[in-house]
Amino acid sequence: MTARRRLNIRRPRLWVAVALVLGLVLATVQTLRPLPAPVPRLEAAHASYTIPGHFTMPWPGEGQAAVTLPGTGMVGTHGRQRPVPTASVAKVMTAYVLLTERPLRKGEEGPMIEVDAKAVEEGRSKHESRIKGLTAGQKFSQRDMLKMLMIPSGNNIARLLARWVTDSRTEAAFVRKMNAAARKLGMKDTTYTDPSGLDAATVSTAVDQLKLAEAVMRFDAFRAVVALPSATVDGLDEPLINNMDKLLMSELSIRGIKTGSNTPAGGTLVWAAYKTVGDRTPLILGTMLDQHFDGADPNGANSLTLVKDNSKKIVRAIRASLTSATAVRKGRVVGYLDDGLGGRTPLVTEEDFTVVGVPGQRVELRITARGAPLPHSAKAGTEVGFLTAGSGQDAVKVPVTLRNALSSPSFMAKLTRWS
Repeated sequence: MTARRRLNIRRPRLWVAVALVLGLVLATVQTLRPLPAPVPRLEAAHASYTIPGHFTMPWPGEGQAAVTLPGTGMVGTHGRQRPVPTASVAKVMTAYVLLTERPLRKGEEGPMIEVDAKAVEEGRSKHESRIKGLTAGQKFSQRDMLKMLMIPSGNNIARLLARWVTDSRTEAAFVRKMNAAARKLGMKDTTYTDPSGLDAATVSTAVDQLKLAEAVMRFDAFRAVVALPSATVDGLDEPLINNMDKLLMSELSIRGIKTGSNTPAGGTLVWAAYKTVGDRTPLILGTMLDQHFDGADPNGANSLTLVKDNSKKIVRAIRASLTSATAVRKGRVVGYLDDGLGGRTPLVTEEDFTVVGVPGQRVELRITARGAPLPHSAKAGTEVGFLTAGSGQDAVKVPVTLRNALSSPSFMAKLTRWS
């Protein structure tokens, strides 16, 4: 047998051996690679739920407005959502940045803040809301400063706090923080040019202000202050009176948040209210901007009355219509746990999933994972996440568990995976 013929015989055997070795290596790599993390997924049929019935919102004839229930989502919007002057509603962002940069614990007074000559001088202005009678060198706690900012809407206090937070002689650095916070909150149609809202170039939309309202109401110190119809502060000659005092003292459980008014903005308002339905007392948030009184309106005073009256109608209507509805019954399959390799284990609710809202409201649902990493194998009944609606601390959620046992991916599933 010639050498060439012997080589031709050996060559296929060699390729077979190489193929076997490569196949063994590939199989080893595939089976030893880390498994993808299991992901809980919602079935399309349960992506949303509409509360039975019909509700008509008494929207104003002009301007823009928006209402949300953080526990279940948006109730509705009205008018073209275009940037308009906010007036003193801008102070909600001033308070948000203040409390983000310098947090106040529940019941804590916070550091003492010194009044400077600029705040004293601005307190003598007759053309804007301000805290009068201050003296340079006078000191107030951060909590009392927050009261002076939010209750009587002190423009000079807004600017003083802006300088204090940034340790600066001007408010420019603080305004940059306001705009950065707005971007982080997704307020894409909002621009801040000053911390008080006096500047007509400070603009926003009702929908954007709802995003801020939901975020700022998570601060205990803020909620406590804006719910006050009035307050006394040691060192001030007069009590602080809230422009929302009649709303706050109404039968509608309104607990803030902030009014605004001037000629460019008209009347503006961000409000928070509550209503107990069954065993829940959901937070209701609303905003209304660009409300202009038809007639004499010195510095927006009559427009302020208009926006408060229009908002009161909405609060009353929502509170009267709030209802509880079961979106998903206990034990219902709402989704599955995807093991990333083609395996799907059904997920069921451990409790009835009940939401509070107005008739006709569409509630968006989702499955959120628990904090710990999900297992690759587990017994039936193991909790893997939550069926959730709404956001933040007001979100509604119930546990979802495995209907069947979860088994680790098979050898073939590992061997044939592409990801």
